[in-house]
Amino acid sequence: MQKIKLKNGLTIIYQEKDTNSVAIEILVKVGSNDETKTERGISHFLEHMVFEGTKKRPTSQEIANEIEKIGGDLNAYTSNERTCFFVKILNKHFDIGLDILADIVQNPVFDKNNIEKEKKIVLKEVDMVNDEPRFYQWVLFEKNLFEKHPSKFPTYGDRKVINGLTRKKVLDYYLKYYQPNNMVISIVGNVKDWKKKVEQKFISPAGKELKKLKVNEPATKKNKLKKEKRKIANTYLVLGYKTVPRTHPDSYILEVVSGILGRGQSGWMFQEIRGKHGLAYEVGTQHACDQDYGYFSVYLSTEKKKVNLAIKLVLEQLNKLKSLSEKDLQESKTYLEGSYLLETEDNQKLADALVFWEQIEDAKKIEEFVKKIKKVTTKDIKRVVNKYFNNYCLAVVEGS
Repeated sequence: MQKIKLKNGLTIIYQEKDTNSVAIEILVKVGSNDETKTERGISHFLEHMVFEGTKKRPTSQEIANEIEKIGGDLNAYTSNERTCFFVKILNKHFDIGLDILADIVQNPVFDKNNIEKEKKIVLKEVDMVNDEPRFYQWVLFEKNLFEKHPSKFPTYGDRKVINGLTRKKVLDYYLKYYQPNNMVISIVGNVKDWKKKVEQKFISPAGKELKKLKVNEPATKKNKLKKEKRKIANTYLVLGYKTVPRTHPDSYILEVVSGILGRGQSGWMFQEIRGKHGLAYEVGTQHACDQDYGYFSVYLSTEKKKVNLAIKLVLEQLNKLKSLSEKDLQESKTYLEGSYLLETEDNQKLADALVFWEQIEDAKKIEEFVKKIKKVTTKDIKRVVNKYFNNYCLAVVEGS
């Protein structure tokens, strides 16, 4: 891996891989956690808008077609902490992919008509999330898990804010955050003269230094329950706890816990709740940890009348971790090693992981992940269970 920083502040990470494809990803260090009350949803809206046209490529169709006609993929996502744009193409088309990404993040035109059109599209996306309980359960859970931290607000934002967006608001937000010193680009593949090519495309001057606001999230002192009723057949629930950001050593221990409880069809939760009791079709765990927050959760869907039994079984499995066997610990470690290394064999997944670690701390930390997982002990597991799994937040989307 090679990492350099250009004069304008843009960080470039290059990982050589002898494959037919190359992945290029640009991370902009802005997400929904950076938004004020009157900006909620603007990071995600901006992600949509940069695809709507540039000076060089006036329409979204022209932008998409340049990648799709050569068999490549072009996409993006917005999270609490970042906005990312990426392409995956054949190595021989690297220059095209780089030019497209550089163009959309540096030269969007933000046409007023497109802004009005995109408002409707984004609001339809909000409706889709809210209509689907498998998605909405996470909105409800995060909203009630956090008290002060901005992760309590959904990435898609606030309907009133989105409806009220103007070209000036969008442009001002873009000019503040879409600057080279607030970006990281990763390249995974086999590319010659990558530094020179990136320098030639990313010519914008450095912007103002941006500082993240730190929020002191209070500890949860009692169990919290939030329930919403829907006219649906199943009841969906998420039970979880506030934990730690990725930079905290305990995040690796929680990763191992997730491997024990939630891996595929052999995880404890799946075996107990679906395999033994037949309470749910879908059941799993999620360990979310980012730059400034973390949580651990268990999710499932079941019949309304079986909810209390399901919760009882979830809590029993969490408590069972305190007497974890060495065999179960080792199986989780080998599972995590295998799944992590297999996933990052994909160039795009590796490009995404590299920019993630660079924003968190340093891209080179990616090489320490498996090593830290292997050091986790049964004593570590018991300690984190006692420390974090005490007062839960339970979000329930209740069926009829």
